[in-house]
Amino acid sequence: MGYIMDLRAIVGSRPLIMPGACVLIFNENRELLLQRRTDTNDWGTIGGSLELGESLEEAAARELFEEAGLTAKSFKFITVLSGKDMYYKYPHGDEIYNVMAIYEAQEIEGNPKVNDEESHELKFFTLSEPIVNLNPFTEHYLRKAGYITEW
Repeated sequence: MGYIMDLRAIVGSRPLIMPGACVLIFNENRELLLQRRTDTNDWGTIGGSLELGESLEEAAARELFEEAGLTAKSFKFITVLSGKDMYYKYPHGDEIYNVMAIYEAQEIEGNPKVNDEESHELKFFTLSEPIVNLNPFTEHYLRKAGYITEW
């Protein structure tokens, strides 16, 4: 079990502050890779929470490989988002306040593939038009980071 699961065993579904990293992966057409998540059944970005002793960049690299089978030569830091706007309640009741470092993966190696139990599928999307069934939290931070400006 990971750090957050260990905490959940103690505190239940009460709100936690969850630091983590989100990785944006763009193809040559500037389409964004999203995963249809198994926990919410909607489309979200690759990413997750920190494990003990892990840096944000290490978390980004780990999540990129775990969730999409990809590696990156480097990560371009975009921004950190936090505060009341970063609150999220999962369908099963767990509550979190995310502190999310957003990175763009650079010089990606490999072909995207579902690589763990957190995804149903992976797919590239254009950000110029609305994405059906986009996780509202994901939409929020893509807007805050400037990737979505109109819809």
